Amino acid sequence: MEPWCWTRWSARRAMIGIFCRAHHGTKRGLCTECDALWQYARERVDHCPFRAGKPTCLNCAVHCFKPAAREQIRRVMRYAGPRMTWRHPVLTLFHFIDGRRKATERQLTRHRL
Repeated sequence: MEPWCWTRWSARRAMIGIFCRAHHGTKRGLCTECDALWQYARERVDHCPFRAGKPTCLNCAVHCFKPAAREQIRRVMRYAGPRMTWRHPVLTLFHFIDGRRKATERQLTRHRL
């Protein structure tokens, strides 16, 4: 695992875990549906054209997720985001810092080629 991926993977995994416990009643781990979303999100981050310079998906010019998965992860983040502050304050801080980053014009141009 590349170091730049760790916080993004961990933050998404934590958010999906919070959502799954609240909505699907899991005690440990993830249900099948949430695990599939986690695997899909992880795969998309692994293949992101921006790599280490990637902003959060909300601020990104290129949306890697399919529309259905994008809506599903949006629901997860909408629910889990406010709860992350109390359960995972360090990950929340890293995610906030990533959220301030924007894709540069050079990255956008390189991606279009």
